[in-house]
Amino acid sequence: MIGIGIDAVDVDRFRASLERTPSLRTRLFTPAELEYLATRADPVPGLAARFAAREAAMKALDQGLGAWGFHDVSVVRDGLGPPRLLVVGRAAALAVEFGVTAWSVSLTHTDSVAMAVVAAQ
Repeated sequence: MIGIGIDAVDVDRFRASLERTPSLRTRLFTPAELEYLATRADPVPGLAARFAAREAAMKALDQGLGAWGFHDVSVVRDGLGPPRLLVVGRAAALAVEFGVTAWSVSLTHTDSVAMAVVAAQ
């Protein structure tokens, strides 16, 4: 195990940020993430969990906000399996430097809080 990161996001605060700055959706999330959540009655808790995953990945490598671009780490779903992290760009380069060969991610959310745990292995 190289590192574990955890992050929690207040869904109402996140919702307010998205409403105040609509361009945040495309700045923070990949088209695939936005498409995956588009059919949900309320996509914001899922978006907040995915934002938490980005933060948790940074923490797993002991990095701070801004270590890489927001699109460098995303959550992908491919069928019925669990979510997984897609790590590219600067995040992938840092992962190689740290010796990461695999990532694990767990997401959860309620109406009020979204959380993610990321393990770098």
